[in-house]
Amino acid sequence: MKKYVTTWGNAISIADRRPENYAKDLTLRYPIRPMFDGDRLKITLDNFCGTEPVTISRIYIADSSDSGRGIVGETSTPVTFDNGSSSVTIPAGEAAVSDEIRFPVRRGNDISVSLYLGGFTQMRSAVLITGPLSKGYYAVGDYARSGMLPLELTRNTNWFYFLSNVEIETEHTNRAVICYGDSITSQAWPDYLTLRLFQENIEHTAIVRRAASGTRILRQYDNITYDSYGLKGSVRFPREARVSGADTVIIQHGINDIIHPVGVEVNPFRPWSDLPTADDLIQGLRQYVRQAREYGLGVYVGTLLPIYGWRTYEPFREELRCAVNEWIRQTREIDGCIDFDKALCDSVNTAAFAQGYDSGDHLHPSEKAYERMAVEVPEILLRHGEK
Repeated sequence: MKKYVTTWGNAISIADRRPENYAKDLTLRYPIRPMFDGDRLKITLDNFCGTEPVTISRIYIADSSDSGRGIVGETSTPVTFDNGSSSVTIPAGEAAVSDEIRFPVRRGNDISVSLYLGGFTQMRSAVLITGPLSKGYYAVGDYARSGMLPLELTRNTNWFYFLSNVEIETEHTNRAVICYGDSITSQAWPDYLTLRLFQENIEHTAIVRRAASGTRILRQYDNITYDSYGLKGSVRFPREARVSGADTVIIQHGINDIIHPVGVEVNPFRPWSDLPTADDLIQGLRQYVRQAREYGLGVYVGTLLPIYGWRTYEPFREELRCAVNEWIRQTREIDGCIDFDKALCDSVNTAAFAQGYDSGDHLHPSEKAYERMAVEVPEILLRHGEK
């Protein structure tokens, strides 16, 4: 028995608004690391945050070469839509799932998805992600099928446009775990969690990241200054938690609700009325839990990380963070708490990161801390259902 399981995925959010947010004659190439063997796959291209249709002229999938810019040319296979079309037009707010593509995939052997944008294309549906497995490329010109993107015409990018899912037809025992959150989750710890699966020979699980920087549970910004801070939880979660083959979600979300409001006298888009109470945030988390249960998912929640020294830090924000964390630690409404805060905080000043765990901005963890977060995920969660 086989089924389709998402082996890699991203949220789709809103790209930073700039005058040059249209592209033409551009190739995007995204290497990904599959977690399962399989011989058939499907990809999803998503224009969820677009305000107009976008047309992707050509799409190819291929084995990656040693350089992330390169592919093994003879493996390059066209990805089609609508029963054989080489291009696809995706209306604003919608997504397109490819035809089933015959393509052999082997666990741990990187593959690349290459997209060519021929005409002017609104570059709005995207997400910014980082980590050792999260590196993309763009090249000026049509190089989607080329073995190597030309160095002089290519740049690295951590913006992932349109590509939101890669699903593999694989053994029915394989499954996915969703990592849901904001910039802390759009950064490196889900990648380190994926690498941990290889290190510990956990072969039936994939880590699917659903994270967007700046996002809050309860609010979103409806202005072009901050619209790249993304969508609120009630808009995001119903889409992002529906992942083929997923049986568990790890939620690490809520710190932006606490740190963003500063008052209109400081910033006209960040009123004090946006500041939640602890109960407001807890109710937002409870809504996630209720929806996850409806989708048949087990639920783990990660505690909110230290913020001491962050530019909007105030004692009342720390009290709010601690109150939410205590609920996460004590509630019986979830399957488990992953105490990221306890793992990363200083033993004396628990409001701050421990030595070596602060990236320098006093909000985001260091690379070493992201590795530690991956270690904190319980092995039983990763091996759930293993036979």
